Amino acid sequence: MRPLTERQRQVYEFIADSISCNGFPPTLREIGEAFGFSSTNAVLAVLDSLERKGYIRRHPSMARGIELTGGLPPGAEGVRIIPVIGKVRAGEPVLAQENIEGTLAVSRAFVPPGEAFALRVEGNSMAGAGILDGDYVIAICQPTAKKGDIIVAILGEEATVKRYVPEDDKVILMPENPGYAPIVVDASFPEEFRIAGKVVALVRRF
Repeated sequence: MRPLTERQRQVYEFIADSISCNGFPPTLREIGEAFGFSSTNAVLAVLDSLERKGYIRRHPSMARGIELTGGLPPGAEGVRIIPVIGKVRAGEPVLAQENIEGTLAVSRAFVPPGEAFALRVEGNSMAGAGILDGDYVIAICQPTAKKGDIIVAILGEEATVKRYVPEDDKVILMPENPGYAPIVVDASFPEEFRIAGKVVALVRRF
């Protein structure tokens, strides 16, 4: 099979993960929203390339008419490509194209099923949890969390990794380092605070 571009590979993985997690493929709109494509035509262009290269088969009359042919990108057997996000623009999906600054290749066994992303950690506020400056945390996309979960939170346009402690109408984002102060936010203002995902794995490069 012909090799894929980075963007084609990301969309392919998104489709495969949707089928694995939900039992059915995403719609064109869901793909567009996940990657921040400006139009349906932009989504179709990527799907055209995937179909032409033999990775998918489409059924235009169906809303979820994307079928995997069973092929995998070269070297991708057992490997999952995780997008790495940087700044997150207000109101945009975490995986909007403008927010993605790279990718990580990790073992599929390393990350649970579901839409996922990675974030490079800056600072040692979570050192007590074994998360150090320069590490990459991998999170499963979800808008809610349980008390005590380590999450990726979006504060304005900044992403931060903290332990989630809800308290009445407030949320306390707790560090795991006594040298850092907790962050207290009003949970009723989604433009100021939202949960991007729950941290499920860590990647450290030496």
